[in-house]
Amino acid sequence: MNNKNTLVTCAFPYSNGSIHLGHLLEHIQADIWVRYKRMKGEKVFFICADDAHGTAIMIRAKKENITPETLINNTLLEHKNDFLNFNVVHDNYYSTHTEENFFFVKNIFSILKKKKFLKKEFIYQYYDIQENIFLPDRFIKGECPYCHAKKQYGDNCENCGSTYLSTDLIQPKSVLSNTTPLLKQSQHLFFDLPQFEQFLKKWICSGVLQKTVFNKIKEWFNKGLKPWNISRDQPYFGFKIPDFPGKYFYVWIDAPIGYISTFKNLCNKSKNINFNDFWKINSPHQLFHFIGKDIIYFHSLFWPAILEAAELRKPTGIFAHGYLTVNNKKISKSKGPIILAKNWIKFLDSDSLRYYYASRLSSKVEDIEMNLESFHEKINADIVNKVINLASRSAKFINLYFNGILSDKLIDKDVYNLFLKSSLIIEVHFEKRDFSLAVKEIIKMSGIANQYINQKQPWKILQNNNGLHNSYIQQVCSVSINFFKIIMTWLKPIMPNLAQNSEKFLNIKLNWTNIGTPLLNHKINKFKKLYTRIEKKQIDSLLSICNLS
Repeated sequence: MNNKNTLVTCAFPYSNGSIHLGHLLEHIQADIWVRYKRMKGEKVFFICADDAHGTAIMIRAKKENITPETLINNTLLEHKNDFLNFNVVHDNYYSTHTEENFFFVKNIFSILKKKKFLKKEFIYQYYDIQENIFLPDRFIKGECPYCHAKKQYGDNCENCGSTYLSTDLIQPKSVLSNTTPLLKQSQHLFFDLPQFEQFLKKWICSGVLQKTVFNKIKEWFNKGLKPWNISRDQPYFGFKIPDFPGKYFYVWIDAPIGYISTFKNLCNKSKNINFNDFWKINSPHQLFHFIGKDIIYFHSLFWPAILEAAELRKPTGIFAHGYLTVNNKKISKSKGPIILAKNWIKFLDSDSLRYYYASRLSSKVEDIEMNLESFHEKINADIVNKVINLASRSAKFINLYFNGILSDKLIDKDVYNLFLKSSLIIEVHFEKRDFSLAVKEIIKMSGIANQYINQKQPWKILQNNNGLHNSYIQQVCSVSINFFKIIMTWLKPIMPNLAQNSEKFLNIKLNWTNIGTPLLNHKINKFKKLYTRIEKKQIDSLLSICNLS
């Protein structure tokens, strides 16, 4: 057992919209890893929060004729409920619009100011004269200055991954009014990122990043690091900057600091967690961030530099994933297709989505393609036909002829040992977050388990011998039930609802510590339907409600 405690975070969903399948990809990925770690006996804290500041929230609240506070409070409740519907269970789900977060933002800001890591500069930025507002990067679209892709945001290109200033965009347009914005001068605060170049070069070589992320970061170093604007003009919904009238902290200052404040809030609720132990610069504990590839720059350069400046610990690892595409189209609130979590759960179960994601997720920064036309076929073929079928066909004999009691001895130990060897392989895949490889191995072993029962044919033994040789039938079916027990232990982090149903049937708590111990002379409960086959009409209904059919 690892003596180090672990803190796991996901990127904070923005408070101006509902949770969709793209958000769920990341949170399910993290939740699977957290559940696996806990099954191994490790102590893991899993936190997240709503990113509750910014112009977009202010504008949406105005449109809905409510205060920004009302909007973010309503959204927070909706987000919490959506994640719980998919068994994504955070130890604390909080908000960046809190007293704790403002305390840490002001504290870190004071340190940056004292150490002269901040400087004021006059800059030109885009201003929408129709709406009378300085435009945030996400409210400007234009042509990428590097790859020339159209309709890209003012801070980074979704096509080539480049980051740039909004003033670098070619033919910019305001998202609010669709007019060409004007350049207007304003004074802003900048965090002097170039001062941390040597530290960052050393830090990124410490093994905290995936290989492809590491290569991308080196490209950014070659282009040269630039000071980072951490202030925004009023009107704005967020924290006011002390002694800088009319200016607010940019969301990319208070959002990552939200990792600290959300954990602090958890510590306040649970007195047995030592906050300072986690965040001191030489902390013995681990910190892992799960993020999308579109925010790699912030988490691998800007965030560790801020932490270094504030003399706080840096992440142990940053795990980036690719975009989610559905039927070859990227999930996006602005560009579609959009499938909301609350719509999915109306027609389909949460375990099926978790399993499908796991079957596609790797430790690499790769886009995940979800083909909804074949989705139900995969779930039915893997889970219903292979895993559930293994339990139902064996339990039938145990329940009917042996009063639910498994054999007191384990036959065919060579096949059983194959499963134990496979367990070590699957364990490595889970550790490395190569869930697709874990799933591949699980389904391979499920096939071997079904092949075993097909070859033994207990139904034929019963038929040919008029009920004789019952002990051998009991032994064969007991081996099969033990295979199912191991398979469901592997699947437990991925499919918690199915695992819970299976635990009731097996009359045991599934855990990694007992995975190698066979159930002998053990009473199982009567087999009841553990999982329901998915019909194509459920997919059609989902696509219809999302206007994607």
